[in-house]
Amino acid sequence: MTTERPTEGLAATEDQSPKIAFVSGGTGAIGRAISLAFAQAGYRTIVGAIDVAETALPEVVEGRPLDVTDPDSVEAALEGLDSLSVLINCAGITAREGREFDPEVFARVVEVNLTGAMRLTMAARPRLRAAAEAGREAAVVNVCSMLSFFGSPTVPAYAASKGGLLLLTKSLAGAWAEDGIRVNAVAPGYIETELTRPLHDTPDHRTRIEQRTPMRRWGRPEDVTGAVTFLCSEQARFVTGTVIAADGGYSAI
Repeated sequence: MTTERPTEGLAATEDQSPKIAFVSGGTGAIGRAISLAFAQAGYRTIVGAIDVAETALPEVVEGRPLDVTDPDSVEAALEGLDSLSVLINCAGITAREGREFDPEVFARVVEVNLTGAMRLTMAARPRLRAAAEAGREAAVVNVCSMLSFFGSPTVPAYAASKGGLLLLTKSLAGAWAEDGIRVNAVAPGYIETELTRPLHDTPDHRTRIEQRTPMRRWGRPEDVTGAVTFLCSEQARFVTGTVIAADGGYSAI
């Protein structure tokens, strides 16, 4: 990825028009790192998040309010975008202390993490197709989780939603390939974020996870961006329907 040679990097296009990347959940640690990576690659990068008005964003990105559970909010966030080269579905929530066993809490988590991603992706589809028809990359990357592969005794809604998001990725990849839209996923492992702070700040939990991870450390948000930008690049032009685990080897053993 480079900004010195615009005809070869992530942001290169046949007609040299600026590419646009939209990142939902872009105010969180992972979403923010992904947004910065695309902005630094020359994309016009738009961050959509429910708390965007209260969050200090880097000057290189544009913030738009977005509630993925609200169809009107989704349409408003995409307003004025005739085409879209990259959509990153990074918006997600979880509930701690066993609360996800409550059916109402369970439904809320699934509504944001899975149905919300589908709602935004469907709204973005015509814009992605327009980019493909113009000869540009048109790529969707869903941010899944290692819990897309494993169950969870503490956060069943989060695990179910992320498992569903992985299969949604494969389903849309098959459905939209003829439109020139590629759909892939990344599955981060244990990354140091506010969401995982309760685990990371507890020595026993932190050590147990480090010992379970072959690379013997927690990941950083920046450790996820390389897989995401690759999946949206020309180098991945024949890659669709796949998931890259950015987990330090956690899911390999």
